[in-house]
Amino acid sequence: MVTHDIEERAGLDFCGQLMDIDEAFGVRSSFQIVPEGRYALPVGLVDEMVRRGFEVNVQDLNHDGMLFRDRVEFERRAVRIEEYRRQLGANGFRSAVMYRNQEWYDQLHFQFDMSVPNVAHLEPQRGGCCTVMPYFVERMVELPLTTTQDYSLFHILGDYSTSLWEQQIDLILRKNGLISFLVHPDYIRGGRERDVYLELLRYLAHMREHRKLWFALPGEINDWWRQRAAMELVREEIGWAIRGPGSERAHIAYARIMEGNLVYELSSAERQQGHLQYR
Repeated sequence: MVTHDIEERAGLDFCGQLMDIDEAFGVRSSFQIVPEGRYALPVGLVDEMVRRGFEVNVQDLNHDGMLFRDRVEFERRAVRIEEYRRQLGANGFRSAVMYRNQEWYDQLHFQFDMSVPNVAHLEPQRGGCCTVMPYFVERMVELPLTTTQDYSLFHILGDYSTSLWEQQIDLILRKNGLISFLVHPDYIRGGRERDVYLELLRYLAHMREHRKLWFALPGEINDWWRQRAAMELVREEIGWAIRGPGSERAHIAYARIMEGNLVYELSSAERQQGHLQYR
């Protein structure tokens, strides 16, 4: 999952080129728009993004970092955020600077949120969710950020390579988790930063081919996670089966201990289709 938060006017102006770059590598990404205060959206930009297969979500209200400072003010802003959600036809939300208070999410009417990192030691607000899997917060699906932001990589760690991202990808794959990226159009306009992002896309394209990864929009992952949660495992005469919308995409695995490791082995029918056991 590749996401782009548009911070300032300069980043907004770069979105056309960024869409071209993503498309060249077969990546459909999401763009999070600050609806108030930062910039005015060019006429037709949102329609163009959607037409080209990208996704548009809401980023905060005005990106002043104060969204969760006070409950009363938050509720006032939530009303305005809801207006923009409807105008943009957006299903997803991300707060500015990844600030968050999930206990207040009942005031937001989005299907999913993307404001929680799994590890937050480089974020202004500490305390990540400690998982690389989506999860529910009441009725909302949380899609955690599981890799280092581009700003942190370049300007805090001073790293202009994909080495850390590649390490994180490998660790997440070991858990069969969600590999999610936040790359700002504002911060990759320079040649050096853009080259790193291009290198990342090349690496992801290689991984997609050789590891059969699913590249998806946030909304698609939200839909799948909701389907997954609604499925049922039922006992039938010939064994176990999964029932519910989307069940054709699900597989039954049997767990056992082998040489001290927990191993999940797919049913014989699914192994014949090319699915392998994994640890």
